[in-house]
Amino acid sequence: MRRKTIILIGFIGLKFFLQYFLFSSDYELHRDEYLHLDQANHLAWGYLSVPPLTSWTSYFIQILGNSFFWIKFLPALYGALTIYVVWKAIEELNGNLFALILGATCVLFSALLRLNTLYQPNSFDVLSWTVLYFILLKYIKTDDTKWLYLAAIAFAIGFLNKYNIAFLLIGLVPSLLITEHRKIFLKPTLYFAILVGLVLILPNLVWQYNNNFPVFHHLKELAETQLVNVNRFDFLKNQLLFFMGSLIVIFASFYALLFYKPFNKYRLFFFSFIFTLIAFIYFKAKDYYAIGIYPIYIAFGSVYIADILKDGWRKYLQPVAIAVPILLFIPIYNVAFPNKSPEYIVQHSEKYKKLGLLRWEDGKDHLIPQDFADMLGWKELALKVDSIYSKIPNKEKTLILCDNYGQAGAINYYTRQKIKAVSFNADYIEWFDLTKSYLNLIRIKEVNQTDSELKETSPFFQNSTFADSITNQYAREFGTGIFVFTGAKIDIRQRIKDEIAEKKNYR
Repeated sequence: MRRKTIILIGFIGLKFFLQYFLFSSDYELHRDEYLHLDQANHLAWGYLSVPPLTSWTSYFIQILGNSFFWIKFLPALYGALTIYVVWKAIEELNGNLFALILGATCVLFSALLRLNTLYQPNSFDVLSWTVLYFILLKYIKTDDTKWLYLAAIAFAIGFLNKYNIAFLLIGLVPSLLITEHRKIFLKPTLYFAILVGLVLILPNLVWQYNNNFPVFHHLKELAETQLVNVNRFDFLKNQLLFFMGSLIVIFASFYALLFYKPFNKYRLFFFSFIFTLIAFIYFKAKDYYAIGIYPIYIAFGSVYIADILKDGWRKYLQPVAIAVPILLFIPIYNVAFPNKSPEYIVQHSEKYKKLGLLRWEDGKDHLIPQDFADMLGWKELALKVDSIYSKIPNKEKTLILCDNYGQAGAINYYTRQKIKAVSFNADYIEWFDLTKSYLNLIRIKEVNQTDSELKETSPFFQNSTFADSITNQYAREFGTGIFVFTGAKIDIRQRIKDEIAEKKNYR
């Protein structure tokens, strides 16, 4: 086995080790992960929240047993493959062993370690961007039109994972037009490749059409509730944080793409970066949407730095260049990962507060970071609902209605009984079973909405009670209440249908 191969395997092995090592057993899955896992039970060509690829991988995880190991394995795998693609890109650019080690180190010790801890579309999104950029590099190097077809396939798969990859095209098209590569638009092969890509994503587009394009509603709602609060300066500032240990390498790639002679034919990558970033800023995108841009530039920068540090006294700076991403990762390791218990964070809250990590989206400081709080209390909720459900008469005619997708997904993931919680939130609005009547209702209400629940719902049932609540003070769902209503006086299906109709009309 060649030396380079052994080193690559070492990086990939370290990647998998770190992804599990950086996650404390004090935490459960994140609220978003429960939703994505539940999609495996409702396979379709589209969802209100994401395109369909996540549901297919969730089905694969379900076949493997739905265990924590496999849930965390896939995003770790996507991160490892990102390292591999960057490695191959460096080889294509004729980088030496130092360039390969530098590039792999920069990708490994970056924001991807945090991103790859969660089973969300984001990890595969970054891999998709990196693969598509690599294919573009191969096409420019070889002028072989087969890479156009591979690019179309890669884009389609990325699109079926997350629509965010459309920003790559927004940045790439003008970059092609202003460079000598504009001749690509004269090649019929390009349009046949585009047709292949359209065929692959067509089922999802048909689903969007048949469901009145919920993606546009989602974007509108996102813009009104979250993106409106995005500060463009903060967006740019956070770009520097994602690959903080690799900034020298990334900025070196920009210089090299403009002035380093061996990279002349790849200059469009520089313009693509500028145009893509402008698009993100214009649309006030969330900062992490842009993470997929950077891995390919680490490849360019690593090759250039390896070239300027290969001779004389400069070669002694090679270990320093490799050490920088690792050393700058250490302070991030101490605060950015769910590897410390909630109690530890509370006891050392000052350093978290200084970095703004305790501030949630409500603008207030809390005990622990919001992302970590979103990984607590779910098992407690599910076990309590299970216990309550087992004691209800006519349990098979019981509806479990939650306020949000995290609650519903967690109950469905942990339950030991044949129950399926639903919600009027996110994809769950499509998953109500209205073929049977319901006699009982278990209602999960968010903490700020529990006071009025008994008053509003009790008149429709013979019996009503506040049964329990989430008691984990560190959980974002702390105080969320569990209400039980039995002996329905009316057929509550009509009220459910009315609520669904109201939600869909708004959409």
